[in-house]
Amino acid sequence: MAALQPRRLSDDIVEQLETLIAEGTFKAGERLPAERVLAEQFGVSRPSLREALQKLVARGLLISRQGGGNYVTDALGKGITDPLLALLESQPSAHRDLLEFRWVLEGACAYQAARRATEHDHARLQAAHQALEASYANNSRQQEGGADAHFHLAIAEASHNLIYLHTMKGLFDLLKRNVVTNIGGLYQRDPDTREQLRAQHAAILAAILAGDADAAKASAEQHIHFVEAVLGQASEQHKRHQRAARRDAFSKP
Repeated sequence: MAALQPRRLSDDIVEQLETLIAEGTFKAGERLPAERVLAEQFGVSRPSLREALQKLVARGLLISRQGGGNYVTDALGKGITDPLLALLESQPSAHRDLLEFRWVLEGACAYQAARRATEHDHARLQAAHQALEASYANNSRQQEGGADAHFHLAIAEASHNLIYLHTMKGLFDLLKRNVVTNIGGLYQRDPDTREQLRAQHAAILAAILAGDADAAKASAEQHIHFVEAVLGQASEQHKRHQRAARRDAFSKP
Protein backbone atom coordinates (compact mmCIF):
# COMPACT_ATOMS: atom_id res chain seq x y z
CA MET A 1 0.00 0.00 0.00
CA ALA A 2 1.34 3.41 -0.98
CA ALA A 3 2.11 5.78 1.87
CA LEU A 4 -0.35 8.64 2.33
CA GLN A 5 1.03 11.99 1.35
CA PRO A 6 0.81 14.62 4.08
CA ARG A 7 -1.71 17.33 3.35
CA ARG A 8 -0.13 20.64 2.44
CA LEU A 9 -1.25 23.97 3.87
CA SER A 10 -1.75 25.22 0.31
CA ASP A 11 -4.48 22.58 -0.16
CA ASP A 12 -6.44 24.08 2.74
CA ILE A 13 -6.04 27.54 1.22
CA VAL A 14 -7.22 26.21 -2.15
CA GLU A 15 -10.38 24.85 -0.52
CA GLN A 16 -11.11 28.19 1.15
CA LEU A 17 -10.58 30.12 -2.06
CA GLU A 18 -12.73 27.67 -4.03
CA THR A 19 -15.51 28.13 -1.50
CA LEU A 20 -15.31 31.93 -1.81
CA ILE A 21 -15.48 31.66 -5.60
CA ALA A 22 -18.34 29.14 -5.56
CA GLU A 23 -20.34 31.27 -3.13
CA GLY A 24 -19.90 34.33 -5.33
CA THR A 25 -17.78 36.30 -2.85
CA PHE A 26 -15.18 36.51 -5.62
CA LYS A 27 -17.09 36.95 -8.87
CA ALA A 28 -16.22 36.05 -12.46
CA GLY A 29 -13.69 38.51 -13.86
CA GLU A 30 -13.06 40.08 -10.45
CA ARG A 31 -9.57 40.77 -9.15
CA LEU A 32 -8.64 39.05 -5.90
CA PRO A 33 -7.24 41.11 -3.02
CA ALA A 34 -3.47 41.53 -3.01
CA GLU A 35 -1.44 38.51 -1.89
CA ARG A 36 -0.37 40.34 1.28
CA VAL A 37 -3.99 41.01 2.22
CA LEU A 38 -5.12 37.44 1.50
CA ALA A 39 -2.22 35.98 3.46
CA GLU A 40 -3.14 38.10 6.47
CA GLN A 41 -6.84 37.20 6.20
CA PHE A 42 -6.08 33.46 6.02
CA GLY A 43 -3.31 33.68 8.62
CA VAL A 44 -0.76 31.97 6.34
CA SER A 45 2.61 32.76 4.81
CA ARG A 46 2.95 34.41 1.42
CA PRO A 47 4.74 31.34 -0.10
CA SER A 48 1.88 29.01 0.97
CA LEU A 49 -0.70 31.40 -0.42
CA ARG A 50 1.23 31.78 -3.69
CA GLU A 51 1.39 27.99 -4.04
CA ALA A 52 -2.41 27.79 -3.60
CA LEU A 53 -2.97 30.50 -6.18
CA GLN A 54 -0.77 28.67 -8.67
CA LYS A 55 -2.85 25.51 -8.19
CA LEU A 56 -6.04 27.44 -8.92
CA VAL A 57 -4.44 28.96 -12.01
CA ALA A 58 -3.54 25.45 -13.18
CA ARG A 59 -7.17 24.37 -12.67
CA GLY A 60 -8.40 27.26 -14.77
CA LEU A 61 -10.26 29.01 -11.95
CA LEU A 62 -7.84 31.93 -11.74
CA ILE A 63 -5.90 33.96 -14.26
CA SER A 64 -2.59 35.47 -13.13
CA ARG A 65 -1.54 38.66 -14.90
CA GLN A 66 2.08 39.74 -14.71
CA GLY A 67 2.18 42.76 -12.45
CA GLY A 68 -1.63 42.92 -12.47
CA GLY A 69 -2.67 40.45 -9.78
CA ASN A 70 -4.94 37.40 -9.85
CA TYR A 71 -8.43 37.33 -11.36
CA VAL A 72 -11.31 34.88 -11.28
CA THR A 73 -11.72 33.55 -14.80
CA ASP A 74 -14.44 35.20 -16.90
CA ALA A 75 -15.51 31.76 -18.11
CA LEU A 76 -17.40 31.20 -14.84
CA GLY A 77 -19.86 33.90 -15.83
CA LYS A 78 -20.50 32.59 -19.34
CA GLY A 79 -22.86 29.68 -18.89
CA ILE A 80 -24.79 30.95 -21.92
CA THR A 81 -22.22 32.03 -24.53
CA ASP A 82 -22.74 34.97 -26.87
CA PRO A 83 -23.38 32.81 -30.00
CA LEU A 84 -25.92 30.70 -28.12
CA LEU A 85 -27.47 33.85 -26.66
CA ALA A 86 -27.99 35.26 -30.15
CA LEU A 87 -29.39 31.95 -31.36
CA LEU A 88 -31.90 31.71 -28.53
CA GLU A 89 -32.99 35.31 -28.99
CA SER A 90 -33.85 34.58 -32.62
CA GLN A 91 -36.27 31.82 -31.62
CA PRO A 92 -39.71 33.07 -30.47
CA SER A 93 -40.35 29.82 -28.60
CA ALA A 94 -37.20 30.38 -26.51
CA HIS A 95 -38.84 33.35 -24.75
CA ARG A 96 -41.71 31.13 -23.68
CA ASP A 97 -39.31 28.37 -22.67
CA LEU A 98 -37.30 30.79 -20.54
CA LEU A 99 -40.46 31.90 -18.72
CA GLU A 100 -41.29 28.26 -18.01
CA PHE A 101 -37.79 27.73 -16.65
CA ARG A 102 -37.96 30.92 -14.60
CA TRP A 103 -41.23 29.72 -13.04
CA VAL A 104 -39.45 26.62 -11.71
CA LEU A 105 -36.13 28.23 -10.76
CA GLU A 106 -37.34 31.51 -9.27
CA GLY A 107 -40.07 29.86 -7.24
CA ALA A 108 -37.45 27.57 -5.71
CA CYS A 109 -35.03 30.46 -5.14
CA ALA A 110 -37.68 32.55 -3.37
CA TYR A 111 -38.72 29.57 -1.22
CA GLN A 112 -35.18 28.91 0.00
CA ALA A 113 -34.39 32.62 0.36
CA ALA A 114 -37.30 32.96 2.77
CA ARG A 115 -35.95 30.03 4.79
CA ARG A 116 -32.25 30.85 4.71
CA ALA A 117 -31.65 34.56 4.10
CA THR A 118 -29.47 36.31 6.67
CA GLU A 119 -29.71 39.93 7.80
CA HIS A 120 -26.99 40.73 5.26
CA ASP A 121 -29.06 39.07 2.53
CA HIS A 122 -32.12 41.06 3.62
CA ALA A 123 -30.13 44.29 3.26
CA ARG A 124 -28.92 43.29 -0.23
CA LEU A 125 -32.45 42.34 -1.29
CA GLN A 126 -33.86 45.63 -0.06
CA ALA A 127 -31.11 47.56 -1.84
CA ALA A 128 -31.81 45.65 -5.08
CA HIS A 129 -35.53 46.35 -4.72
CA GLN A 130 -34.88 50.05 -4.08
CA ALA A 131 -32.73 50.18 -7.24
CA LEU A 132 -35.57 48.56 -9.16
CA GLU A 133 -38.05 51.09 -7.79
CA ALA A 134 -35.71 53.96 -8.71
CA SER A 135 -35.37 52.63 -12.28
CA TYR A 136 -39.08 53.14 -12.93
CA ALA A 137 -38.67 56.92 -12.68
CA ASN A 138 -36.20 57.04 -15.58
CA ASN A 139 -38.57 55.45 -18.10
CA SER A 140 -35.72 53.37 -19.55
CA ARG A 141 -36.48 49.80 -20.57
CA GLN A 142 -32.78 48.92 -20.51
CA GLN A 143 -32.22 50.27 -16.99
CA GLU A 144 -35.44 48.77 -15.69
CA GLY A 145 -34.63 45.40 -17.26
CA GLY A 146 -31.18 45.36 -15.67
CA ALA A 147 -32.53 46.33 -12.24
CA ASP A 148 -35.27 43.70 -12.52
CA ALA A 149 -32.74 40.98 -13.38
CA HIS A 150 -30.44 42.08 -10.52
CA PHE A 151 -33.36 41.84 -8.08
CA HIS A 152 -34.03 38.25 -9.11
CA LEU A 153 -30.30 37.47 -8.93
CA ALA A 154 -30.22 38.82 -5.36
CA ILE A 155 -32.99 36.37 -4.49
CA ALA A 156 -30.90 33.52 -5.93
CA GLU A 157 -27.93 34.65 -3.81
CA ALA A 158 -30.15 34.73 -0.71
CA SER A 159 -31.26 31.13 -1.39
CA HIS A 160 -27.78 29.92 -0.37
CA ASN A 161 -28.04 27.19 -3.00
CA LEU A 162 -24.92 27.27 -5.15
CA ILE A 163 -26.56 25.47 -8.09
CA TYR A 164 -29.48 27.92 -8.15
CA LEU A 165 -27.07 30.84 -7.92
CA HIS A 166 -24.71 29.80 -10.69
CA THR A 167 -27.56 28.72 -12.95
CA MET A 168 -29.07 32.18 -12.53
CA LYS A 169 -25.69 33.83 -13.12
CA GLY A 170 -25.11 31.76 -16.24
CA LEU A 171 -28.49 32.85 -17.55
CA PHE A 172 -28.13 36.46 -16.43
CA ASP A 173 -27.59 38.11 -19.83
CA LEU A 174 -30.39 36.06 -21.36
CA LEU A 175 -32.63 36.88 -18.39
CA LYS A 176 -31.88 40.61 -18.62
CA ARG A 177 -32.62 40.74 -22.35
CA ASN A 178 -35.75 38.66 -21.86
CA VAL A 179 -36.99 41.06 -19.20
CA VAL A 180 -36.33 44.06 -21.46
CA THR A 181 -38.24 42.38 -24.29
CA ASN A 182 -41.08 41.44 -21.96
CA ILE A 183 -41.37 44.96 -20.56
CA GLY A 184 -41.99 46.35 -24.03
CA GLY A 185 -44.73 43.84 -24.71
CA LEU A 186 -46.31 44.17 -21.29
CA TYR A 187 -46.51 47.95 -21.24
CA GLN A 188 -47.80 48.10 -24.79
CA ARG A 189 -50.61 45.76 -23.82
CA ASP A 190 -51.64 47.60 -20.66
CA PRO A 191 -50.01 50.75 -19.20
CA ASP A 192 -51.19 49.68 -15.73
CA THR A 193 -49.01 46.58 -15.96
CA ARG A 194 -46.05 48.41 -14.42
CA GLU A 195 -47.95 48.98 -11.17
CA GLN A 196 -48.96 45.32 -11.08
CA LEU A 197 -45.34 44.26 -11.58
CA ARG A 198 -44.22 46.61 -8.81
CA ALA A 199 -46.79 45.10 -6.46
CA GLN A 200 -45.66 41.57 -7.38
CA HIS A 201 -41.99 42.34 -6.71
CA ALA A 202 -42.92 43.96 -3.41
CA ALA A 203 -44.94 40.87 -2.42
CA ILE A 204 -42.02 38.56 -3.17
CA LEU A 205 -39.68 40.74 -1.10
CA ALA A 206 -42.12 41.02 1.81
CA ALA A 207 -42.61 37.25 1.97
CA ILE A 208 -38.86 36.61 1.97
CA LEU A 209 -38.24 39.21 4.68
CA ALA A 210 -41.05 37.68 6.74
CA GLY A 211 -39.55 34.21 6.37
CA ASP A 212 -42.74 32.86 4.78
CA ALA A 213 -41.33 30.33 2.32
CA ASP A 214 -44.67 29.16 0.90
CA ALA A 215 -45.84 32.73 0.28
CA ALA A 216 -42.50 33.66 -1.31
CA LYS A 217 -42.66 30.71 -3.69
CA ALA A 218 -46.31 31.40 -4.56
CA SER A 219 -45.60 35.11 -5.16
CA ALA A 220 -42.65 34.34 -7.44
CA GLU A 221 -44.65 31.80 -9.43
CA GLN A 222 -47.65 34.12 -9.72
CA HIS A 223 -45.34 36.85 -11.01
CA ILE A 224 -44.06 34.63 -13.84
CA HIS A 225 -47.59 33.38 -14.63
CA PHE A 226 -48.78 36.98 -14.89
CA VAL A 227 -46.01 37.92 -17.32
CA GLU A 228 -46.66 34.77 -19.36
CA ALA A 229 -50.42 35.38 -19.52
CA VAL A 230 -50.19 39.03 -20.54
CA LEU A 231 -47.53 38.33 -23.18
CA GLY A 232 -49.63 35.46 -24.50
CA GLN A 233 -52.61 37.78 -24.91
CA ALA A 234 -50.43 40.36 -26.67
CA SER A 235 -49.04 37.69 -29.00
CA GLU A 236 -52.50 36.45 -29.93
CA GLN A 237 -53.71 39.98 -30.60
CA HIS A 238 -50.66 40.62 -32.81
CA LYS A 239 -51.40 37.45 -34.79
CA ARG A 240 -55.02 38.54 -35.31
CA HIS A 241 -53.86 41.91 -36.65
CA GLN A 242 -51.42 40.20 -39.01
CA ARG A 243 -54.14 37.82 -40.22
CA ALA A 244 -56.54 40.68 -40.88
CA ALA A 245 -53.82 42.62 -42.72
CA ARG A 246 -53.09 39.64 -44.99
CA ARG A 247 -56.77 39.28 -45.82
CA ASP A 248 -56.97 42.95 -46.75
CA ALA A 249 -53.84 42.74 -48.87
CA PHE A 250 -55.03 39.75 -50.89
CA SER A 251 -58.76 40.30 -50.98
CA LYS A 252 -60.31 40.88 -54.38
CA PRO A 253 -61.65 44.37 -55.13
